[in-house]
Amino acid sequence: METPTRRWRCLRNLVVLGACPPNVRSYNAMISGLWNSGERMKPLMMVLDMVNKGVDPDEITYNATRSDSNGSVVAPHNSSTTGKIVLTGKAHEQSFVNGVLKPYIDLSSPIPFTLHSFNSSSPTHLQHEDVETLVEKSDSVQLLKLLKKVPKRVLGVLSNLSLAIGEMGSVAALMALGTVIEQGETPDFYFEKYPEENPVFGFFTWRWVLGLGFDHMFSSPIFLGLLVLLAASLMACTYMTQIPLVKVARRWNYLNTSESIRKQEFNDSLPRASVRDLGVILMGAGYEVFLKGPSLYAFKGLAGRFAPIGVHLAMLLIMAGGTLSATGSFRGSVTVPQGLNFVMGDVLNPIGFLSTPTQDFNTEVHVNRFYMDYYDSGEVSQFHTDLSLFDLNGKEVTRKTISVNDPLRYGGITIYQTDWSISALQILRDDEGPFNLPMAPLKLSGDKKLFGTFLPVGNTDSPTVKGISMLARDLQSIVLYDQEGKFVGIRRPNSKLPIDINGMKIIILDAIGSTGLDLKTDPGVPIVYAGFGSLMLTTCISFLSHSQVWALQDGTTVVVGGKSNRAKIEFPEEMNRLLDRVPELAQISQTK
Repeated sequence: METPTRRWRCLRNLVVLGACPPNVRSYNAMISGLWNSGERMKPLMMVLDMVNKGVDPDEITYNATRSDSNGSVVAPHNSSTTGKIVLTGKAHEQSFVNGVLKPYIDLSSPIPFTLHSFNSSSPTHLQHEDVETLVEKSDSVQLLKLLKKVPKRVLGVLSNLSLAIGEMGSVAALMALGTVIEQGETPDFYFEKYPEENPVFGFFTWRWVLGLGFDHMFSSPIFLGLLVLLAASLMACTYMTQIPLVKVARRWNYLNTSESIRKQEFNDSLPRASVRDLGVILMGAGYEVFLKGPSLYAFKGLAGRFAPIGVHLAMLLIMAGGTLSATGSFRGSVTVPQGLNFVMGDVLNPIGFLSTPTQDFNTEVHVNRFYMDYYDSGEVSQFHTDLSLFDLNGKEVTRKTISVNDPLRYGGITIYQTDWSISALQILRDDEGPFNLPMAPLKLSGDKKLFGTFLPVGNTDSPTVKGISMLARDLQSIVLYDQEGKFVGIRRPNSKLPIDINGMKIIILDAIGSTGLDLKTDPGVPIVYAGFGSLMLTTCISFLSHSQVWALQDGTTVVVGGKSNRAKIEFPEEMNRLLDRVPELAQISQTK
């Protein structure tokens, strides 16, 4: 006679051998059969075994261990520690397992329970540490399942269109704010510009600017964090949406019924036509055509499906290049008189934590000459600087005359012509000299420039010392005033024409100009340019429509259907033109 235990062993062997993959139903059958046959510990340990193997128990599992074959509740034996499982630690944290095993758990007795293993007929001792190990393994399985679900949930949130639009709007708002707020100024500037006594819009003060890093907006943690979040959203959207769409578009999907073809956006029927002739016509129109028996599938414009992925990658390149520029660049400004030199590394200052100097920072720059071009009205139209670059050995490595919008590039460092000034006047006084008089900029309203210097006359130690004043708007001419501040005359540098002022002969030999240079390294520029180039290309490609055509030979009639993702008006017109070109089969009549 076949006993319940024998049936359980047969079912267990099927599970162990793999003929019957373990699931909650097979476990419930074994647990219920053992319990109803009078077994107690084997079904209880099987609950632990199923949890350990990642099979979630259900209410049937629970009920199977709570009642006998007649449906009455079975109470555990509490009079003795014999036949009880001693559990400690994490075993009590398993709510379901505790619900099943709690009546059989002795929290005080250290006596282990002796039972037969599921895979062996020999007795084995199950210590409470063994049970803890089983429960811990079940915890690990559940945690692993949860971790597998987390990435998809996170990707689903990041790929949300509304979130991406919000991120782009926030980045754009911060960029606009960065153009309004002066960047890279000293704290005193912001104290004066955004005082707490008179906040902008009633709340915006220097504390906002300096506290949130808005004085260096494009390298601030808020801006870079938003860029990283936007990049994550783009990658998630590409992975979750665009790549699956491309995979679907690449499949050769035949429609084998006339009804399914007639459900397409465009559909028509060609009596007395051949599906093969239609395939030839479609191939001539640029379609990729696939035939399988009476079925035809054709498409063109698949590149349009790849374009959104390219757009996302291009945007990622732009953001990566911008981030690299904001965190890995060097900046510096210097005003150098004609004839002097400087070392690039002494001028360049790091911008971010990725800024790393190179060997080219040791290059020395010499200002050979500075000069200006003028309009007919006398206004400055352009200014130029003749620069020579020398390596550590004093060898000239390059030379170029730069001007506004025509910089010098060397070793990843770019030198821009940005400003100018007058550093000194070189004069002769009573045929003595030459003397170099330093010129200082004078404040004027607007963007006009004026420089001045002073030649003391008489007792220079007197508190009321007087002298000759000399003013210049540019390098063309010098205006001179005597000790009383009266206009004396105008002289051009290098004219060698003397001017007499209160018995003193003055000759203006030269006006020494100073060039204003901006130096910077920007490692992200090539990446940004590549990103913008890719963005323009992929944006144009995205306008290509992806068109699909299905056809089925139904007797002598060809049923045609198709759709397009963009060319909603042009596609039906194109299909009508192509179908008109399909030749009609000659009708052959037979007479009996």
